[in-house]
Amino acid sequence: MSLEELSDVSIDDLRNKCRNETARGSSRELEDILYKPIKVLDHGFIRVVDYMGTDASIVQAARVSYGRGTKKTQEDQGLINYLMRHGHTTPFEMCELKLHVKLPIFVMRQWIRHRTASTNEYSSRYSVLHNEFYLPEVDQIARQSTFRRQGKSEVPLDSARALEILEILKCANGDAYEKYSRLLDDFSLTRELARTVLPVSIYTEMYWKIDLHNLLHFLKLRTDFHSQYEIRCYADVILGIVKRWTPCAYEAFVNYRQESVSVAGKCVDIVNRALKGESVCRENSGLSDGEWRDLTETFHLE
Repeated sequence: MSLEELSDVSIDDLRNKCRNETARGSSRELEDILYKPIKVLDHGFIRVVDYMGTDASIVQAARVSYGRGTKKTQEDQGLINYLMRHGHTTPFEMCELKLHVKLPIFVMRQWIRHRTASTNEYSSRYSVLHNEFYLPEVDQIARQSTFRRQGKSEVPLDSARALEILEILKCANGDAYEKYSRLLDDFSLTRELARTVLPVSIYTEMYWKIDLHNLLHFLKLRTDFHSQYEIRCYADVILGIVKRWTPCAYEAFVNYRQESVSVAGKCVDIVNRALKGESVCRENSGLSDGEWRDLTETFHLE
């Protein structure tokens, strides 16, 4: 489904149908974007189609109190901070979010590795895939990293070379879809077999429902700069949705998970030695090259 097709569905009609009185907690900020697609990459989007719970639901579960009003926002923030800081995860499972996502298949394959959600994907066995393929921006085209098996080099390609690569990708996508269409139209091949000629850059869609605890784990991994750019774009949008939905949980997550670091005991010892004025280097640290690189980058030891 394209953004234009979503407009034809009439998002206003969908939103108006949901304007019923309810006694349950709701998020005003999230209601403002309910059903509205947020553009991601060249043809993708994310939109919230349903949710359950708010910050108050987390607090209520932690206090095991029913029918009693929540305390002041500052106290709620303090409790949620405590839960996040000490790894008390079950109260965050009281909140759930359901998204409609359009994304390239190769991003979907990374996404689906997070096996803690309920997922239903567009079926290319039953329906014909649209002629929409992901093409990266020129500044995202780079060589493979020489020291990270996953990831691209920080040295950019010159623009002429990048444009040449982009043209190769575009031609490959067009050729594949032409063969796909021919297999369907000229040979009446089953859709489940015709799709095998298509590359993983073609777009698919899914509905994805997950609780807040597992969603935050997804975001911790996928908003990290080591994550692939394309899935990071989606994760950044979802993080903005969480900020609207559960602002207290969002703040706690950013402070205690996203911007925090986890270090081994021997790394703590090295930092303490450096703080005492001792000269610490890779050779006397007892760390591997990778461990030393991560430590020095995190604490700016060099």
